[in-house]
Amino acid sequence: MTASLRDIRVYTTFPHACSYLAEQEATTLFIDPRQTVSVDLYTQLSIMGFRRSGDHLYRPHCSRCNACVPSRVRVADFKRSRSQSRVWKRNQDLRVVEQPSIDDDEAYELYRGYIEGRHADGDMFPPDRDQYRSFLNNGLGCTRYFRFYEEDRLIGVVVADRMLDGLSAIYTFYDPAAEKRSLGTFAVLYQIEQVMREGLDYVYLGYWIQNSSKMNYKARFQPLELLQNGTWQAREALPLGGDVSRGVPLRFVDNPG
Repeated sequence: MTASLRDIRVYTTFPHACSYLAEQEATTLFIDPRQTVSVDLYTQLSIMGFRRSGDHLYRPHCSRCNACVPSRVRVADFKRSRSQSRVWKRNQDLRVVEQPSIDDDEAYELYRGYIEGRHADGDMFPPDRDQYRSFLNNGLGCTRYFRFYEEDRLIGVVVADRMLDGLSAIYTFYDPAAEKRSLGTFAVLYQIEQVMREGLDYVYLGYWIQNSSKMNYKARFQPLELLQNGTWQAREALPLGGDVSRGVPLRFVDNPG
C-alpha cells in the first residue's frame, strides 16, 4: 500500500553549487527512492512543490536562499498574449504524435542536438544515451511523450507527467535550427491546450526564479500561481523572491550513506 504524506521518509543532499544563481549554494530534499509513489501521492507532492527528475522526486531545501518558487498555470483563466497567439498560429502546421516512449534514435538524436546547440554550458553536457534514458524515463507510470513533426521531420518533443489535476511539464527539447517557431513557448501552450481538453486544472512548470533568465520565462504564462507558505497564490499578489513552502511536516534523515 502506498504511504501517506506523513509516513514518507526524505533525505537532504550536502550543499552544492547552485545551477541557476551564481555564488549560491543549494541543498536538495529527496523523497526516499524506495518509496512507492502512486499518481495520487505524486499529485499531492506536486501541490507541495515537489518535482520529478528520472526516478527522483525532489524540491529545494536551501538554508540561505528561497529563490526557487514552485509555479503552475491555472488553465481555466489562461489567455494567450498577442505574441503567444502568433506562436500558436505559426505552429499549426505541425503534426503532433503521442507515443509511449522516446527511447529510439530519432528522439535521442534530436535531444543530443538540442543539448549541444543550446545547453553546452549546462549540467547535461555532453549528452549521453544512458543519462537521457534515466532523466526522461516513465518512472511513475504516468509520463506522456508528445512529438512535433514538420511534415516527416521530428523537430520537438514534450515530456509531461499526467497527474490527477493536470500535467507536470518535465522537459522539452527541439531542433535549435527551428528558432523562428519559438518551440519552447509552443510546447507550454500545447500542454495548456491538452489540459483544457481533458478537463483538468493546471500545468505545473517547475521552479520560477526571479533572477534567473533560464526560469523567468514562466512569468509570461498568466495567470501564474506561485507556492508561498503552503498556499498557491497569483503571482501579482506575491512579494519579489518568494518562499518555497515547507508543506506538511515530513520525517527527515540527513545525508544517508
